Amino acid sequence: MPFRADALISIVVPAFNEGEAILGTLQTLERVLGSNRGFRWEFVVVNDGSSDDTVECARSFAPVQATLVVVDLSRNFGKEAALSAGLDASTGDAVIPMDADLQDPPELVSRMLALWEEGAEVILAKRSDRSSDGWLKRVSAERFYRLINVVSDVVIPENVGDFRLMDRSVVDVVRALPENRRFMKGLFAWAGFRTAVVDYVRPERSAGQTKFNAVRLLNLAIEGFTSFSNAPLRVATFLGAATAFSAFAYGAFIVVRTLVFGTDLPGYASLISVMLFLSGMQLLALGVIGEYVGRTYLEAKRRPAFVIRKVWRSVPTNADE
Repeated sequence: MPFRADALISIVVPAFNEGEAILGTLQTLERVLGSNRGFRWEFVVVNDGSSDDTVECARSFAPVQATLVVVDLSRNFGKEAALSAGLDASTGDAVIPMDADLQDPPELVSRMLALWEEGAEVILAKRSDRSSDGWLKRVSAERFYRLINVVSDVVIPENVGDFRLMDRSVVDVVRALPENRRFMKGLFAWAGFRTAVVDYVRPERSAGQTKFNAVRLLNLAIEGFTSFSNAPLRVATFLGAATAFSAFAYGAFIVVRTLVFGTDLPGYASLISVMLFLSGMQLLALGVIGEYVGRTYLEAKRRPAFVIRKVWRSVPTNADE
């Protein structure tokens, strides 16, 4: 899309129990982004079934320069679904997803916009320092990206979250993808387009606590692997073939040994060990297959990724000036 001086930029903010942070985040966004003259701004807050006062706090924000859109989902659908809802609700010429805790610094947006003007269609914000994240999140992220980029046909950039600028043409492609079980980082990477990168240091949260724990991180990793790689299925196949070959070789060894040395007393310990090993391999393979079958089952239902309860829209107070 050719750059326009009056381009509308949509900031999409998924929020789950962010009542402590969301109002301050919106105020900071308008204060910082308002200095980027020549642009119009749209803040899209998606309440992902919060149990606190996130919606009330977001709606209490009285924008001076930006349009405010508050999308209230009917329940907690997860961050990936909330982000999808935000993309659907946004109308900007470019869209920038951001976290609700200001760990995605709005000061970086001006650099993204400059690269967008130069022709880049996707501008990734890459974390050069993740010391603000907990040890578990840092280590799990490093291992996840390293492994998935080995087995996946789509290269998912390391240390890059949802914080990025996407041209409207990119957003339209992602929105048109039919799956409802969504791993957004993978979908963004799959879409392609001309890409640029800006580095930044991720700060501490402005307020509240992270909503990601070990279980959520594990589920997200499984979602990523099953969405963009069938390597686990191949691994199960190779392990099964290797086990079958080993069993055949061991059986041949037993036959030869019996013919040469005669029959000895069979050992219970070795027998039960082999049985448990084979049973474990079978259950592992079934579990891997079950993950893919379950994903196919959920996709076949064609349920929407999210349900919207209500949408509020507020225009800037200086709209008529």
